[in-house]
Amino acid sequence: MVSRTGEEFMERTKYGSMGSSDQSRGLPQPPLELPHDGSGKVFDLPKPSGISVGEASLRRAIEGRRSVREYSGTPLTLEELSWLLWCTQGVRQVAGRNVTLRNVPSAGARHAFETYVLVNRVEGLRPGIYRFLAIGHKLAEVEMGGSMAERVSAACLGQRFVMGSAATFILTAVPYRMTWRYMERGYRYMHIDAGHVCQNLYLAAEAIGGGVCAIGAFNDDELNRLLKLDGEEQFAIYVATVGKKG
Repeated sequence: MVSRTGEEFMERTKYGSMGSSDQSRGLPQPPLELPHDGSGKVFDLPKPSGISVGEASLRRAIEGRRSVREYSGTPLTLEELSWLLWCTQGVRQVAGRNVTLRNVPSAGARHAFETYVLVNRVEGLRPGIYRFLAIGHKLAEVEMGGSMAERVSAACLGQRFVMGSAATFILTAVPYRMTWRYMERGYRYMHIDAGHVCQNLYLAAEAIGGGVCAIGAFNDDELNRLLKLDGEEQFAIYVATVGKKG
């Protein structure tokens, strides 16, 4: 039997099928960011305005962009990690209480993502998984331990370059931030937005002598369990390794 799941998704998320949204019915907007539960340490990241990175023209960054799966043993500095997080989900402004204006575009400025970072080699940070608190530009511990790299690699279908990366970005979606306004069509927008984020990561890495490899092949349920996500109200949507080029 031939599955037509993809065709059904495209049909059921057409613009004309949107109907009445929770926003139009006056239901409360979901939070702009998931709260920190207080269970792990929170670190202030270097402020973006004070970070110095190499000069990379837009042309050079675009022409030099490649998927890189082999990295040197050189760690990222905390400033470089801060730079990459700022370029991919950095909040420039909280406009009133309704939207965040960030360094990447998002449908309706809904910005449905939370960023988790598997840290393997970052100066000043213990190996483990952290969550980026974008509004305050902070990093919060989630799960510490060197074994996390092996577990993330296994969830990414055994792609071993995850373990060789200096850090691996795991983008998760909180769909109600998007569907509150756009309903089922919001699932399309989240995947489009994920592409914007990852392309910024590729280009930003060029300025620090880094390389990136996006990963779309992962076991959704396994990765969600690893991050303690329910897979419905929040789920992994994209992964990307990053490290210094050899």
